[in-house]
Amino acid sequence: MSDKDFARSQKILRIATIDSKGMPHIVPVWYRYSSGKFYIGTNTKTAKARNIRQNPRVSFCIDVGVNSPDIRGVMGTGRARLILEKARVRPIAKKILLRYFRSLKNRSAQYLLDDTDCVIEVTPKSMTSWKF
Repeated sequence: MSDKDFARSQKILRIATIDSKGMPHIVPVWYRYSSGKFYIGTNTKTAKARNIRQNPRVSFCIDVGVNSPDIRGVMGTGRARLILEKARVRPIAKKILLRYFRSLKNRSAQYLLDDTDCVIEVTPKSMTSWKF
């Protein structure tokens, strides 16, 4: 399985942003990997969105396993930007949520969709992988 296929197949990405005091802020997020970019639905009030407005540099990590030979991961650095146009946000958010819910009719899925007012688009600048 290629690194891109691995990124597409996993469910949790940890994204690190930098706050206004220069401190890292790391959170696990749901995401979608498409055309070499990561997409993360969120709300503009979250710390990660606020941090990206001030500093677009991010790091990320996707990993699985605790015992060899099933340990694998991909990590990297990149630049993030906020997609804010509602006409673009909603379709991307739906695609992300459909990775985690069978239907968007689910109450939790609908709540998350309604709360998502922006999408973080991460363009990787460097990526490294490992497998043990």
